[in-house]
Amino acid sequence: MEAAGTGTRTAARRQERRLQAPATLEKQRDRRPRGRLARRRIEEDQEEAVFREVVSFTPDPLPVRYYEKDTTRPISFYLSSLEELLAWTPDAEDGFNVALGPPECRQPPLSSRRPRTLMCHDMMGGYLDDKFIQGSATQTPYSFYHWQYIDIFVYFSHHTVTIPPVGWTNAAHRHGVCVLGTFITEWKDGERLCEAFLAGDERSYRAVADQLVLIAQFFRFDGWLINIENSLSLAAVGNVPHFLRYLTSQLHQQVPGGLVLWYDSVVSSGQLRWQDELNEQNRVFFDACDGFFTNYNWREEHLERMLGQAGERLADVYVGVDVFARGNVVGGRFDTNKSLELIRKHGFSAALFAPGWVYECLEKGDFFQNQDKFWSLLERYLPTHSICSLPFVTSFCLGMGTRRVCYGQEEAVGPWYHPSAQEIQPLFGEHRLEGDGRGWVKTHCCLEDAWNGGSSLLIRGLIPPEVGTVAVRLFSLQVPVPPKIFLSLVYKLEGPSAVGVALELSTADAGSCHVGGISALSETSSRRSPRPLRVPPTKLAKWVGRCGQQLSGGWVQRCYEVNLRGCLLQDLFINFSRPPGSQKEENFICRLGELQVVDAHSLLTPLPQVQAVTVSHVRWQPAASEREGGPAGLQLSCTLHWAYLLPRVRCFRIHCCQGSEGGSPGSGPSELGRPRLLGLAFVNRYRIVDLAVAAAEPGQDGRVEFLVEPVPKEGFLVPRAEWGRAAMLYSMPRT
Repeated sequence: MEAAGTGTRTAARRQERRLQAPATLEKQRDRRPRGRLARRRIEEDQEEAVFREVVSFTPDPLPVRYYEKDTTRPISFYLSSLEELLAWTPDAEDGFNVALGPPECRQPPLSSRRPRTLMCHDMMGGYLDDKFIQGSATQTPYSFYHWQYIDIFVYFSHHTVTIPPVGWTNAAHRHGVCVLGTFITEWKDGERLCEAFLAGDERSYRAVADQLVLIAQFFRFDGWLINIENSLSLAAVGNVPHFLRYLTSQLHQQVPGGLVLWYDSVVSSGQLRWQDELNEQNRVFFDACDGFFTNYNWREEHLERMLGQAGERLADVYVGVDVFARGNVVGGRFDTNKSLELIRKHGFSAALFAPGWVYECLEKGDFFQNQDKFWSLLERYLPTHSICSLPFVTSFCLGMGTRRVCYGQEEAVGPWYHPSAQEIQPLFGEHRLEGDGRGWVKTHCCLEDAWNGGSSLLIRGLIPPEVGTVAVRLFSLQVPVPPKIFLSLVYKLEGPSAVGVALELSTADAGSCHVGGISALSETSSRRSPRPLRVPPTKLAKWVGRCGQQLSGGWVQRCYEVNLRGCLLQDLFINFSRPPGSQKEENFICRLGELQVVDAHSLLTPLPQVQAVTVSHVRWQPAASEREGGPAGLQLSCTLHWAYLLPRVRCFRIHCCQGSEGGSPGSGPSELGRPRLLGLAFVNRYRIVDLAVAAAEPGQDGRVEFLVEPVPKEGFLVPRAEWGRAAMLYSMPRT
């Protein structure tokens, strides 16, 4: 991120061209439920399937591994033993925990030799509120949002096979970050487990490796951290390199970009002896996999010795840093930068263990300030990576909030936490103008207001009298730009400020890059002004329907069109300029609600329709009020499943409408209520839990309609007529 004044970027312009928008303007595998469908389907057409259900309070049980016992909410899970690992096979119920897709394309690729940053997330045993696949009502959850600083995310727990909760995988992949699970053995139980699969012939350790590969492939995460923290017999330790080599080769075949890392614990003799470095006693394991994660009690002399051991694979050595600062460490907590300085000095990758320290050990009410402080202290040692695919769309949502908002309209009030719903996050921090300038810009996340989701990006700054503008870089991109792109910026200024707000792009200064349809602001300026988007073709109308309008809540949306040829889009900036005629210091507060860069051609491609919505795994319960002697009512839980091409979608919004069916022959359904948002789905299924519905009157059917709204990657509202839908008619049993 950077802040800059008008007169400070001359040198930068020699390397890039900036384009300014002025303020004036894969197919999902079919994993249908195997259980009894809801119900006899009584009618079906292209728009809606209708199912009939007789209310029963004796439901078919659901497997506790996949669902919370009391509520039937889908949960992420782990495997606790070798037997569970070897017995696991893909099941329909596993479908909830499958990630939306692989990591987004990024530059530089993970395979580059640039030193990397690994974050190992270990928090209070794991599988906390993040285990709820469809989200929860947690008030003060842990949220990580500095994704542009890290390359690898490891979900760590002390269960034998730690499968990352899908919310983490979706959030990381959206930022081009790969995700690893953990295979760990410990203590005497770990010795027995390792003896069982490592001390025999190759069939035993290959069976374990095949299962680990299958799990990563099925759930769409990217590999494993192998952590053997118990002694091994000579027979077992002799097979470890063979196990690692086979696991790594199979993973590379089945999971593009997959990784296997080894943790510094056991040495080649089989003894459990942490070395705090790569050396001759553990190098055999490093040579058999993709990387080595050192223990934490190292000194600079350890790093110096490792230079010879690592050779050309410096970036494959991840020097461990315990953020809790336990043991004899160089630095941790808010002194973690001391460790990073030495690690980068010698050219190694870094592995930050448990940076959730800022959440676990400090005041929850100051979490965002403490997290921003922690990562800002490390910023100079953390090279960022770039997203290199379109569309690029973000509402800056953290995947949490105190209310839910959809394009400026409040839909629900109350705390929510849904890691899969986190959208692409920018670079955060405070940055000042170069030289003696007093201008500054600070960005941070904010839950107080939102355009879409639960949060927005708040930008505060000051334009000093001696400069005309300040700008802040939010995103680093490396995107080959198609011939025509559309841009959109949703923002609002807080308070009386009249500063100008503009979107600014930078492109590579390549001789082949041609910018068309752009008029220069002046003969000497390298900034360019995209023209406002005129009346669009019919197929684009949904995307540009709010462009140029003053929206509810004070939000403003500006849309722009740029014609390019042979260009590489590099960065996205927001530029703030002083009002015409102003000579004084200008303070400003601006809230960003959404930023979009979209290939114009993608907006001409017809969207697929949600099809084949089915209802299964129905559970009925008396409403709590009825159990307590109140008015009659029911609680309905069921699973929706549908067909849709997942690569085309950001998520699905699930709604319901309720009504009743007439009792007389030939009478149609009564008027259904307004659709009510139930939640978000990131796979082709959703579990509805304890939905309050009215008990059906004698001789009548109750009716509830479920609606599945696809949210395209390009970021516009799909007409309700194109949503998927299914209706359930339910009646009380005859007495």
